[in-house]
Amino acid sequence: MSPITVNSAPERVRFAQRSLRSVVEKWLRPTPAAPARVSDFSRMAIGGTRFVRVEVSRQERRVSFLFFRHIDGTWNVFPPATPRPMTKFY
Repeated sequence: MSPITVNSAPERVRFAQRSLRSVVEKWLRPTPAAPARVSDFSRMAIGGTRFVRVEVSRQERRVSFLFFRHIDGTWNVFPPATPRPMTKFY
C-alpha cells in the first residue's frame, strides 16, 4: 500500500476524523476507568484488508467493535467494498 498524502486543510481534518483513535473514541467512548484495548488484529483472507478488534469493559460486560482500514487510509466499522467482476460493452 502506498503512503497517503494529505495536502489541503479540509483533507487533513477529514483524515483526522477517520483515524483509528477518533473512530474508537466515537464508537466506544473509552474513559480512564474503562480504557479501550486492542484485543485482536489481522488481515482478512480475501483482499488482505486490515482489521482491528477494540474492546471496552462496561460494568459487567465487554463491548467490542471491528474496525476496517480502507484504501484511503481511513478506519470504519464496515469493511471496504470488494471489487466485483464487470462486463464492459463497446
